[in-house]
Amino acid sequence: MVPGSPPFVRLGPDSCRDPTTAGLAEWWLANGIGGYAGGTVSGALTRCYHGLLIAPLQPPLGRTLVFTKADAVLVDGHRETPLHTNHWGGGVVAPQGCRHLQGFHLDRGLPVWRFAVEGLELEQRIWMDHGENRTHVAFRWTAGERDAAPRIRLGLLAAWRDHHGVGQPGAALIHGELVDDGLQVILAGERRLNIHGDGAAFTTDHTWVENFSLDRERERGLEDRDAHLRVGMAEITLERDRWMGIAVALDEPCRIDPGTALAAALERREALHTTALPGIPPAAVSPCITQLVDAADAYLVHLGGPGETPRASVIAGYPWFGDWGRDTMIALPGLTLATGRSHLAREVLLAFADHVREGMVPNRFPDAGSAPEYNTVDAALWFIEAWRAYFEATLDRATLNEVFPVLAGIIDAYRRGTRYGIAMDPADGLIRAGEPGQQLTWMDARVDGREVTPRHGKPVEVNALWFNALATMVSLARVLRRDGGDFGVLARTAGAGFGRFRRPAGGLYDVIDGPDGDDDAIRPNQILAVSLPFSPLDAAARGAVVAECRDHLLTPFGLRSLAPSHPLYRGRYAGGVRERDGSYHQGPVWAWLLGPFALAEYRVSGDGDTARARLALMAGHLFEAGLGHIGEIFDGDPPHAPRGAPAQAWSVACTLEAWWRLQRAQASRPTTPRTCPTTRPPGYETHQRKAT
Repeated sequence: MVPGSPPFVRLGPDSCRDPTTAGLAEWWLANGIGGYAGGTVSGALTRCYHGLLIAPLQPPLGRTLVFTKADAVLVDGHRETPLHTNHWGGGVVAPQGCRHLQGFHLDRGLPVWRFAVEGLELEQRIWMDHGENRTHVAFRWTAGERDAAPRIRLGLLAAWRDHHGVGQPGAALIHGELVDDGLQVILAGERRLNIHGDGAAFTTDHTWVENFSLDRERERGLEDRDAHLRVGMAEITLERDRWMGIAVALDEPCRIDPGTALAAALERREALHTTALPGIPPAAVSPCITQLVDAADAYLVHLGGPGETPRASVIAGYPWFGDWGRDTMIALPGLTLATGRSHLAREVLLAFADHVREGMVPNRFPDAGSAPEYNTVDAALWFIEAWRAYFEATLDRATLNEVFPVLAGIIDAYRRGTRYGIAMDPADGLIRAGEPGQQLTWMDARVDGREVTPRHGKPVEVNALWFNALATMVSLARVLRRDGGDFGVLARTAGAGFGRFRRPAGGLYDVIDGPDGDDDAIRPNQILAVSLPFSPLDAAARGAVVAECRDHLLTPFGLRSLAPSHPLYRGRYAGGVRERDGSYHQGPVWAWLLGPFALAEYRVSGDGDTARARLALMAGHLFEAGLGHIGEIFDGDPPHAPRGAPAQAWSVACTLEAWWRLQRAQASRPTTPRTCPTTRPPGYETHQRKAT
């Protein structure tokens, strides 16, 4: 972002003052070690995941809510005006502090509120210190004259529970104690929550605040009542044009000047843009793309204390996802290479290389710290593609040479056979996979212990990735002057065998040689056979795939997971866990697929303007659900309401990577590229869509 340029994500008073609308718009922050903070523009808690400090007790996982809210009341002479909003059971919304909002925006990805009360104007900010379990809540008196300085009184609500759960009065044995420089909250074991505010007056409290209504959890069919303990109050006398507030930290001291801390946070954010989007002139970068660079930072976590080997990973989404192997490999180029942080890509890739077993990359690192799970057929093939992208960006032969045996071992394991029936069929050179009770592709939902889309047999995207991996190994072996073995022979065999996926009517079968024969359902998996760097299809077949996906699956926000003409299509993702899981891959739009579609369309047509225009339609979504982020899924039916996780790594990464690659590919052409609009698209001010 050019210093002084207006923020991309801005909400006006009409959006902010309506408790319903402002309660749907969410902001999310991350601290780079797995912790996060999140809430709504109104300030109301609507998810069990909302809070100001969710700390990873076993970074990046073991995420625990330790500090929930700092409910603000403006004390101006004898007048007290709540600035916070709460939703209670029974549908009551009180107080409605959001009625005093003049606006909300993201400043380099950090949330900012502007309040106006009887001529007095205030600004509020919340941010997290990178690499620390520490959150700041600060206010600045910006306008309006008073004989006596106004004050902010904060009600401090704490918790000690898993971020997936809800609180019960008395369940958490925590309490606050006054200390010389603030308030200390005694948590379980030896843990301490430290709250400090320079010049703040603290008092203790021990009141359970019950019956918070978690509206978003109710929509998901989950527990929708929560309780938190008010451990104390903090009162701050404001000074004109000075940031004043509190800092909250787990176990560490937090006596930090808020103005200094904010300046450091903004400086770090600004520095991210100095190396982002290598090869792209700054003048060609729209505010929308700048916002995606800010968003990408939230998903990268960097671990390792003094004396430990640094390790980087990727959080798949907020608020409920951890670090997943498949998601990490798909998202990595967009999160790191497109943002100019190839050193983090190297750390992530080397860390996963240490976990390769029997030719497989872990699909998930469980939250409870148990052993990694290896139940995925495609993560290892995406791993090879991520290494190809890394080398393309860095030409780092030394690291590639180090890891080459691991990559070759993956090919050998898939060729000979590994877990869950994953093996190459010598008859056609294609990969088959699947055993009863296992879902190995990215379409992995289960209902009542059964796979919704088992896709046993030879899935199309797995074999597109297999061909791409083999061709990549041929190329990398040549670069490293290593023996390429029979990678070339395997690639030619798999390429010829891939022709079996071609359907007479156009497009590709989703699975061949399955238990019930070939599956001709129109799904988006086939687009990878065109978008990946090495395609097994000729030009005509690539064009047919793009046309089929465009005509049956394409929406402004990604590709549907199943064509509406299919009898199993579900156009709306709603209901309880069972209903939602049953429809997860049966029609909802997946945002991460928009990037591959744009790249595939460009590969077929050579029209970069049209391909980038596909991505530009996503700009309006940055104003709803997870503000400044791209969510996980959308309804398959119009108006394609956002659903699932409000902030998803591969959704952000694939859109950003596709724009970066398309922009570089078209950099020498004379036409003016169409990028994301710099203002909200027409209709978004009045067409507020309900997000889930």
